[in-house]
Order: sequence, then structure tokens, then C-alpha cells
Amino acid sequence: MPKTAADFSGSRSSNVTDDAVLGGRLRLKQPRRGHRVGHDAILLAAATAAEAGEHVVDLGAGVGAAGLALAARVPGIRVTLVEVVPQLIALAAENAARNGLGDRVRTVLLDVGAPAHAFTAAGLELGSAARVLMNPPFHNPTYQNVSPDPGRRLAHAASLPLAAWVALAQRLLQPHGVVTLIWRADGLAEVVAALSAGFGAIALRPVHPRPDAAAIRLLVGAEKSSRAPLSLLPGLCLNDAEGRPTPMAEAILRQGSALPLMDRAAFDRPSHA
Repeated sequence: MPKTAADFSGSRSSNVTDDAVLGGRLRLKQPRRGHRVGHDAILLAAATAAEAGEHVVDLGAGVGAAGLALAARVPGIRVTLVEVVPQLIALAAENAARNGLGDRVRTVLLDVGAPAHAFTAAGLELGSAARVLMNPPFHNPTYQNVSPDPGRRLAHAASLPLAAWVALAQRLLQPHGVVTLIWRADGLAEVVAALSAGFGAIALRPVHPRPDAAAIRLLVGAEKSSRAPLSLLPGLCLNDAEGRPTPMAEAILRQGSALPLMDRAAFDRPSHA
């Protein structure tokens, strides 16, 4: 989704920019070229509920935007940022430290497609995470145009299918742990199919650019091993009919407000396996 001047401001030097997000609550260094932090990461963090004492894993974390925004909002959680690009994971570690989150956030250089023993060797035991959040690449290069820029192409063009990301989340999560992801709206069937094998209580919240426009994103949550039914939640409109940010969008993107997908009470339903 496009950024606006109200969402990001930055000082630029060399090949890295220094940008303010969440109304200045978080500062992120990121590459000048390639994939840039946008609304998706902040919406993903807002949709991820978390509680003090939980371990949260951010898969494909990039420079850490979503995981760091979550850590900044929820005191007492531990976050592991997993990213395959060395430059990005180095910036993620720097971003954690410079935002005062280094004691609760650690970084791991690892491919989402790596074997299970690689995650264990990196200190990510299977079944250890209360929550996993992720913004998987969702432009399939076999039928969609992708950017010629290598960094942007790596971030947006799917090298692993969504099902592989979901399977990894399932392995990392504790029983009844929760995965949260953001996905393209026209991929509704794909995301539901990927989650249906090992997850239930799937919650979907469409994201619309304005009230009269079709959704462009889906915020999705699901609980491991649940058999609770799917829920379609009210949509989020980023802008009103005149193109002005809605109060809810302002609260999320500038003030760091939460937009949880799943009520904790849902985990107590008798329909659990």
C-alpha cells in the first residue's frame, strides 16, 4: 500500500534511509532501494494480539518493522525476527537496539524453507512460540508482473508457496498458538486452503482503500489445532470517501493502536481438538 508523508519521514544518506513510522514512535533504517516498509507491516502488527511473557516469531521480518511495532506496543513479550537477507537482518538488529528493544528482540539469519534442525540450531525450538506473524511474499511471478529491482522482487515474488510458510508456523507454534498474516484480497481461497489443514478459528478482516472500493488486503488470524468455524470480521477502511485517513486508520498507523482479530475467549471454546 502507498505511504504518505504523514506516515513516514526520513533523513537519507548513502544506500540506507532513516525513517519514522507510527507517528515517530519507531525509527527504522532500511535500504533506499528495493522493498520499503509500508502500511502492511504496521497493520500486521496491529492485528497480532500478544500478552506479556509470550514468545512471538516474525517470519520474513525484513528490517523488523512488524515485530518491532508489536514489541513496542506490548511490554514483556519476546520477539524473534527471522530473515534470509543478511543486509536486512543486520538492519533489523540495529533497529531493535536503537529503539530500546534490544533486550527483548533477537534476530536470526535463516531461510523460511530451511529444515527443522536449522531452526533448532538457531534457538527456535519447534512448539516454542505462542504466536507467529508473517507477511509472506504474495506475487506469483508465473502470472503477475514483478519489480525488476532484485530486493523488491525477493520481497514480493513468491519463492515458496504460502502453504510452506503456514506449515512452518504450525511447527513453531505451541498447541493452540496463533498465526497472524497479511495477504492479498484476491488470494482469499488460497489463504483459507493453506490454513485449513492445521488451523481453525480462522478470522478474516478485509482492508479497503476507501468505502466504495474492493478490498486490497486481508488480515488473517488462525489458531493451531482448533476446530472452531471461520469468522468474517468487519472491514477496515484506510480512507474516507474524500480520501482522508479514517480515525481507525490514523489510530493504527500513527498511534500504534491494536486491531485484534481473535478474542482470547475464542480459545476456550469446547470445539477445540
